[in-house]
Amino acid sequence: MGCILVLLSLISARLAIIFTWLFTERMTLAFSSGWYGIIGFFFLPWTTLAYVWTYEVLNGAPSAFGWILVAFAFLVDISSYGGGAREQRRRGNAY
Repeated sequence: MGCILVLLSLISARLAIIFTWLFTERMTLAFSSGWYGIIGFFFLPWTTLAYVWTYEVLNGAPSAFGWILVAFAFLVDISSYGGGAREQRRRGNAY
């Protein structure tokens, strides 16, 4: 199942979050409230996915390497928002 989720994440992070939620317990173990997952699904999907995948059940938080992956995913999320705004300005469609 893990390989399928990795391949799905290459297509869409949101699709991978849905399949992770449907077929594993990682979402419920990683977040104490479902709201964190919902907010992450809409606003920071790569960060949410990285946090869920690096979450360690025994320690209750990602390891040091896990936090590096979460930070990188956050940069990917932020850069996707910045890249979209830059492309709109380039086209002259800025609001």
